[in-house]
Amino acid sequence: MQRFPVNTVALALLGVIALLLPFFLGSYALLVFSLFALGVTTVAGLNILLGLSGQVSFGHIAFYALGAYISAGLTLAGLPLGIAMLAAMLACGLIGGLLAIPALRVSGPFLAMITIAFALVVRHVLIEWRDVTGGSNGLMGIPMPEFGGLDPAIGLAVCCGLLMMAALCGFARLQHSQWGLAMRAVKASEIAARSLGFNPVVSKTLAFTLSAMLTSAAGALVAPLMMFINPDSFPFSQSILFILAVVIGGSGTLLGPVLGALLIVVLPELLSSFAEYRLLIFAVLLLVVLWLAPRGLLGTLSRWLAKPPVALAPQTPDAALLQRHFSHSGQPLLKVENIGIRFGGVQAAKDVSFSVRGGEVLGLIGPNGAGKTTVLNMISGFYRADNGSIQLQRELRGLAAWRVARNGIARTYQTTQLFSGMSVLENLLVAQQRGRQGLPWRRPAAEAHDIALALLALVGYRGSVHTPAEDLPHVDRRLVEIARALALNPALLLLDEPAAGLSREETDALIPLLRRLASFGLAIIVVEHDMALVMAVSDRLQVLDAGKPLAHGAPAEVQRNPAVVAAYLGGTDYRGKPRQRALYSDGQPGLVVNQLTLDYGAAPVVRDVSFSVNPGETVAILGANGAGKSTILQTLAGLHPARSGAIYLHDHSIKELNASQIAARGLALVPEGRQLFPQMTVLDNLLIGQHACAERHDPQAEIEKVLTRFPRLRERLHSPAGLLSGGEQQMVAIGRGLMSRPSILLLDEPSLGLSPAMIGELYDALAALRDEGVTLLLVDQMANLALTIADRALVLESGVVVKAGRARDLLAQADLADAWLGAANA
Repeated sequence: MQRFPVNTVALALLGVIALLLPFFLGSYALLVFSLFALGVTTVAGLNILLGLSGQVSFGHIAFYALGAYISAGLTLAGLPLGIAMLAAMLACGLIGGLLAIPALRVSGPFLAMITIAFALVVRHVLIEWRDVTGGSNGLMGIPMPEFGGLDPAIGLAVCCGLLMMAALCGFARLQHSQWGLAMRAVKASEIAARSLGFNPVVSKTLAFTLSAMLTSAAGALVAPLMMFINPDSFPFSQSILFILAVVIGGSGTLLGPVLGALLIVVLPELLSSFAEYRLLIFAVLLLVVLWLAPRGLLGTLSRWLAKPPVALAPQTPDAALLQRHFSHSGQPLLKVENIGIRFGGVQAAKDVSFSVRGGEVLGLIGPNGAGKTTVLNMISGFYRADNGSIQLQRELRGLAAWRVARNGIARTYQTTQLFSGMSVLENLLVAQQRGRQGLPWRRPAAEAHDIALALLALVGYRGSVHTPAEDLPHVDRRLVEIARALALNPALLLLDEPAAGLSREETDALIPLLRRLASFGLAIIVVEHDMALVMAVSDRLQVLDAGKPLAHGAPAEVQRNPAVVAAYLGGTDYRGKPRQRALYSDGQPGLVVNQLTLDYGAAPVVRDVSFSVNPGETVAILGANGAGKSTILQTLAGLHPARSGAIYLHDHSIKELNASQIAARGLALVPEGRQLFPQMTVLDNLLIGQHACAERHDPQAEIEKVLTRFPRLRERLHSPAGLLSGGEQQMVAIGRGLMSRPSILLLDEPSLGLSPAMIGELYDALAALRDEGVTLLLVDQMANLALTIADRALVLESGVVVKAGRARDLLAQADLADAWLGAANA
């Protein structure tokens, strides 16, 4: 069922009013109408910049003023208004483009400051360049154009109305054109846009240029309308009103500029007796709108009332169309030779080499922190490899991500990067542009629609193609992102955690899909922690550990490789320290977790997990990456909500408490990645650990305990925490957790990224804490390591407890690796 064309009808009515109303208005009302029409034009121009490309400019009054001065100067010199207006648009478009190139390399408040500085510079030039601009006195006697026997005021008002309609119709066309789709994609996600071949600087520069041209066109007509201009005609506060008009009317909406211009032009006339309070009124109005209607008035109204049409994707794909679409994939050969990269002093990847042919699926696996996503980022151009070679028909190392995409590499992400504000169909249409901007008025061809529908059917998407991407359930977001990557017609497809957050049934459905994609001749690299999926879909596996190649071969061969098993379970020389004191328990557990189920808005990532931790006990939660271990710790600490279940700390429920309340009750988290405040000193990082403590202890005494436990921190006490080594930072993180004397200390991946020697030193410290009676709940990717100091452990697989018992019993089990390498599912 087709939607009623509300925007088309509204534009038609507005056009009729713009052409006829000037003939029925008095002189002052005619002036207000003309200013309203020019306001709509200006706000529509700014809507291109803010609504389509997501850039904020507080300097558009400068383009408005430049348009007026250029037009006034040329008409005073005897040139027709039309030529003067065209010259103003070309000049301001060029200035806007030149300003955008350096300005758009920054974003947010920095971009806003640059545009403010530009407005101030233009104002200063207008005041000081007296020979041309008249200085503070301005230009007067600006002639009105002649319209034959028609009253010049009416004729100029009609011209203002026509310019308004041209701006609105142009915006409507641009919004769904190839230029508009590219701008909206860059606004929604620059990362995803670059991976589809778009250079964000180009899209933003085009938006800035078009916006400046429209704004200057409005300024070019305001000069003859007022017949006198000076710098005070263009106050900086007007720039703020332009922004308010876009935001209040509805950023990115077609008719938002009309409502916005009514508020900044017509409303002040109705409230002329409160002129001195104008900015205050607008400020209050903005706050109210942002509170009640964050999308703007029309944006929120359309969200409430306008339902997207339902057009379901086809059940079966057009096989012939898909064959033509993928016919260019050929038989590519990706060759990665000895690539590596360092981040500061950390070697994230070193000497990584492998190849993958067309029609082949390569599984890239390894324990947490192995460098898998880092390798994908180097291949796709988001990281520049320090050395080595990446070849796909040509050398790709060193190319920007958008250039790599244009050479035939598409990818997905661990967290989906769909373009919000765009429909499912538009996400695929923009991908088919392959980074080309096209023409500002050209819309995607009909064949592009057919290809998009075929790809959606291929991946198994069954929803409406007009559903906004942000409204999709998690599984559909995954499928649409894969379809969007395929729309690029790549030679190589990189899939980063495609099964993350999916149920077992949804994950199993990916296996035939990936095999069918390979049958089209695509080379596919899969990074995935679901080993059942990796083993079933991969032709070969490349295993990484600590950024270095560890093993390579067929899935069954890799599963049996002792080095791989050791990497996943913790193949270190550390043997642990036996408990020095017998564990005493009075039968009252300090922490009880019962039937805990967790999710991220999609399928559960943890299902019905139950366990308890007794005072003084060390319990380890083990499992492969993505099993749900860290999610459990975050939930216990109040950083992630629980879908269902119960959590008791010392017989009191903490499920509904926030993180600070839980910390005050004696539960402290040492997070994965340490999460220190790098600019603060070690001392300040430690002191902040007492912030949420219900009972404050002597901070100096507590710091001395930490320094005694970790002596190497003493000489670094006043150094910025960000300058410490990874092991030293982990010591600071643990020390910060101990500062509040917690009843239970949660440790999330404490060995991540540390050297074997540092791991031994750190685990000796944890063993000492255990012997002192500190209750520990430990998550570590290196299972054998964690089991050396734990009293009990539970093993998770796909969010479910598959093993539980005494640590020494689990350590002796030969099949412990099944939960990591999927051997049970092979």
